[in-house]
Amino acid sequence: MSIETNSLIFWNKSSNINLDENKDYIKWVDFKITSDALSKTAKLDIESHNSDSDIKYNWIELLAYLACKNGGNFKKFNQNDFNKLIEQLNSGKSMEDITKNMKYYSYYYEAYSAVLSGFIGNYSIETENEDGTTCFQDKYGIKAFLPIAKNYAFSHYDDFGASRSYGFKRTHLGNDLMGSIGTPIIAVESGTIEHLGWNQYGGWRIGIRSFDGKRYYYYAHLRKGHPYATGLAEGSTVTAGDVIGYLGMTGYSIKENVNNINVPHLHFGMQLIFDESQVEGNNEIWIDVYNIIEFLKQNRSAVFMNNSESKDYVRKYNLKEVGSWKLEVGA
Repeated sequence: MSIETNSLIFWNKSSNINLDENKDYIKWVDFKITSDALSKTAKLDIESHNSDSDIKYNWIELLAYLACKNGGNFKKFNQNDFNKLIEQLNSGKSMEDITKNMKYYSYYYEAYSAVLSGFIGNYSIETENEDGTTCFQDKYGIKAFLPIAKNYAFSHYDDFGASRSYGFKRTHLGNDLMGSIGTPIIAVESGTIEHLGWNQYGGWRIGIRSFDGKRYYYYAHLRKGHPYATGLAEGSTVTAGDVIGYLGMTGYSIKENVNNINVPHLHFGMQLIFDESQVEGNNEIWIDVYNIIEFLKQNRSAVFMNNSESKDYVRKYNLKEVGSWKLEVGA
């Protein structure tokens, strides 16, 4: 692989895997967008789509443009760059015209689309009327959820890339969300369950692929004895905001159902997939999700216990996705 400026690996062909030599795809993504930049661009996108204005912003386009200005490192975010871009768009210029001479714009746009395309869009959410009945209300906005249920405390810090030694020396490819055992864990995005069961590193874990196939969400160290929400199975689908399991401390054991993790927490990871050869092996792409967690704090799924005997929880308000890869998921 050849490495370009700013530690980005582009569409260059890989020499260490046997693939169609004419098949090009992104080999690496170094995701360094801050939660502040995510929130600012998302706010503009959502407000424009909920207004009568003819100008509709696309937060992924805005972020890709800004990445070209800061080399993909949003710690160097310049508000003036952002303001000038909005001025140009408001004056009638198209994003295509504005970015036509930006060498890496198409890379950033594809990379950030792979990360964020399931986060904002049209959906219908169940709402409560004054008389206690419910109905669905059409909305445009954030339709992805924090992986920790609403009203449950957690803490985290950016531990992506930290050293891990169980089994073999490796780096930590996710974000640990510290919380209480039994805290309901939420599906960030709608998708299909690809993996469900024991893994000696992740303990009881669940892996969910987004419907567009680009994102694989990994939830690990789930609760001993009762790790999953009732009814889940490999191949079944979940809706963004569903309860999928419960926080625990399982893992680091070949033997199933063992608590060998020192502190209860959810290991949450996101893998990007531009080609199916990247699903497993040495060319997997895992990104730092710390700022995604910070961004998603504004959208949490309310839950309640629906079975006092099994102590199972379910979401309070159902959601239907509209104009997505799967129409009206979880209706």
